[in-house]
Amino acid sequence: MTDNFDDYDAFASAGLRLTVDLGALVENWREMARRSGSARTAAVVKADAYGLGIEDIGETLYSAGARDFFVATADEGATLRLYAPEARIFVLCGIWPGMERIFFENDLVPIIASEEQLTFWMSVLSDYGDYPCALQVDTGFNRLGLPMEDALALADDVSRPASFSPVLVMSHLACGDDPSNAMNRQQLDAFRKVSAAFEGIEASLANSAGIFLGPEYHFDLTRPGIATYGAEAVPGMANPMRPVATAEARIIQTRSVRAGETVSYGRALQLTRDSRLAIVSAGYADGYMRSQSSAGVPLRQVGIAGGQGFIAGHKVPVAGRITMDLTIFDVTDLPDHLVRAGDYIELFGSNIPVDDAARAAGTIGYEMLTSMGLRHERRYISEETEE
Repeated sequence: MTDNFDDYDAFASAGLRLTVDLGALVENWREMARRSGSARTAAVVKADAYGLGIEDIGETLYSAGARDFFVATADEGATLRLYAPEARIFVLCGIWPGMERIFFENDLVPIIASEEQLTFWMSVLSDYGDYPCALQVDTGFNRLGLPMEDALALADDVSRPASFSPVLVMSHLACGDDPSNAMNRQQLDAFRKVSAAFEGIEASLANSAGIFLGPEYHFDLTRPGIATYGAEAVPGMANPMRPVATAEARIIQTRSVRAGETVSYGRALQLTRDSRLAIVSAGYADGYMRSQSSAGVPLRQVGIAGGQGFIAGHKVPVAGRITMDLTIFDVTDLPDHLVRAGDYIELFGSNIPVDDAARAAGTIGYEMLTSMGLRHERRYISEETEE
């Protein structure tokens, strides 16, 4: 007897699978470009494109027209260069001694964000000559960036080398996702001073949330990240973005459990009725966070509801504690024939927004997307989108 495995479909049989809708991705990016008005719109693809795969995401956004990209590390930039051959690729963590080769060979633009990096970069320019960079200025975030006074002094320093030629000056909003926060206006006013001091150099302030704050925040280049991937940029505001990622897990087993019995580690959940449970192949090792458990974790003690899945047209709650590789869902309210071993439950996607899943875990959509492990079998789908 000869077995034929040629028709094996890894996605169809995977315990965990992730569908990435590239058509929705492009539509979201174009929507952010539309909202950016006259400003050009970059694509932020750091952290492996928010967990969705920098190769496919980068190539898709480049094909859609993105020509400015932001990555966190030089290694990410080198990978992206293969898929965005003519793009400007900015590296947010900047450059350090020993990294010159990867920057120069892959035509990456370092973002200079500290006095130490600036000193080193000046020495690089003295050895290698002109090479573009970007300059990040701290306008109140107190994370990366030259202090305002140092940046303004640098702009006025007539002795700075002619080879020091930033192509972009930028800063980052601390409270852009809170439109009423006074910090937004304070940072805008500070950044206007910086932009004016570096006259003739492009300026960038707005991330996804900043784009929604309005045209005065847009300057020359906007940097949408999370909104491009379909998640909320501004909590409490209706999300106009299309969902991009759908995570699903296979049901390994269903079981009937009597009222009074307990479920999962620590006996944290005691059933109050005869129940039917579905055990699925996803756990916190896959980014389906333990804090989404329905019982036995601190968030449940403060009244925040636990996680939910979606199957057969219905939302179903997590039952008990989520474990490393497995999660239990209570499917008691669904007819038996609708939930069987081998079926898939949506963990987040079109029916369970990633931000809702994140709230149940006490976190944000960013972390949900970027925390997904390596065991998801990925499928990228495309659709025609109008220009």
